[in-house]
Amino acid sequence: MARRDQWVMLTTLAVLQTLTIVTGVYAMTTDFSLSALTSGSTPTGPTASSPAEGSSPVPVVTSGPVLAQLPVKPGDGPLPTKGTLTRQLTGALGDKALGGRVGAVVIDTVTGEQIFASNADLAITPASTTKIVTCAAALAALGPDTRLSTRVVQGPKPGTAILVGGGDPLLAGPAAKGDDYPKQASLITLARRTAATLKAQNIRKITLSYDTSLFSGTPKAPGWKSNYIPDGEVAPVYALTMDEGRQDPRFRSPRVADPPRYAAAAFARLLAKQGIAVAKSVRQAKAQPGAAELGKVDSAPLYALVEHTLTRSDNDLAEALLRHVAIKQGKPATFDGGAGAVIAVLRRLGAGQNVALSDGSGLSIRNRISPNALAKVLALSGSAAHPELRAVASGMPIAGFSGTLGNGRRFTRSDSKGQVGLVRAKTGTLNNINTLAGMATTKDGRLVTFAFMADRVPLNAEPVLDRLAATVARS
Repeated sequence: MARRDQWVMLTTLAVLQTLTIVTGVYAMTTDFSLSALTSGSTPTGPTASSPAEGSSPVPVVTSGPVLAQLPVKPGDGPLPTKGTLTRQLTGALGDKALGGRVGAVVIDTVTGEQIFASNADLAITPASTTKIVTCAAALAALGPDTRLSTRVVQGPKPGTAILVGGGDPLLAGPAAKGDDYPKQASLITLARRTAATLKAQNIRKITLSYDTSLFSGTPKAPGWKSNYIPDGEVAPVYALTMDEGRQDPRFRSPRVADPPRYAAAAFARLLAKQGIAVAKSVRQAKAQPGAAELGKVDSAPLYALVEHTLTRSDNDLAEALLRHVAIKQGKPATFDGGAGAVIAVLRRLGAGQNVALSDGSGLSIRNRISPNALAKVLALSGSAAHPELRAVASGMPIAGFSGTLGNGRRFTRSDSKGQVGLVRAKTGTLNNINTLAGMATTKDGRLVTFAFMADRVPLNAEPVLDRLAATVARS
């Protein structure tokens, strides 16, 4: 029996040694790396290498690895047959459900060539596909690793402090669960850090103020309907907001009328729980330049904020990003200033023609963007020449799986359900407006981008838009 056990052991060792040799040869000949299997990160979920909240910013892996295989090289996969694609798309564009004002384009990301075009330069009301250009401009102007900071600084007199809004609408209030991705900056953490600093200075009672001066202008955009804020579509836009202005972070509505005062009052209560008494009167004030910092928390990196904005179609975060682009470009942090700044950045990227904006989220019915401009921005995001824009591509909802394409209503019909998981695209929906812009890899492996837009829709054109996108993916 012992001899049999010895034989089994020797045989097992021989097999293991053979596997080791084969693996070594494979590694040398194929660039295989064990670390590639164990250390690769995905920006659509938390990473172990992400800095802790409030720590000093350090270089972060951006969204690149998610779509590492998308940018194809010239010659990798032939272009779809233009005649066939044109015939199929033209037939679908004739569907009466689209109404009488439709634009469409398909672009090859390698050459920039229009594979298909129908009213490609017509400026159409884009609805939520506006977020594509807002997010692209934010990434290009600020960089994908930028973080938004909420701070508390020393006031003008001893025993005073000012809560300074940093334009982060995802700042989590005391009722937030804190388990969402991306990881949110926390008002509770800010209170703890601020209280620790004050106690170290032997200060146990303060007068608290709050500063919203980072953003300016009207908190409501031209072209917003009166029901948007009451219905919870968006909150009034301020630099200091917690839980995106929601009274209860679990529900879209109601939104609070004065987000800065609401957040400041919550912060005062949190300080009290940390042993710092706060005077009853909490008023608005402006922090002095260079005031000593008492506490700070940072948002997730911008690339994660962009992915969240696009996947969730987050109106509040899109409006904040619009203003941050304005600040970076030296323009007023208003709707007008942000719109001008985004368009200026798009022009530098070569995609600013036929773009007119009134807001960053697409809620405004005054926005106009051409299909060609949207598809160009998306082509840039999938290009090796613009890795800073990659989060636009990786943030696109996936047909049948995530975001506004994963709600069980899209890509469900026989002419589109076969392309579930093969299309990434941002939706846009307002009354009588349906748009869809995104990317797909053709059956022969060519990466293309598309934009299909209609703003005189009789009822609902979403199934037709899904059919158009599916046709591209099948081509």
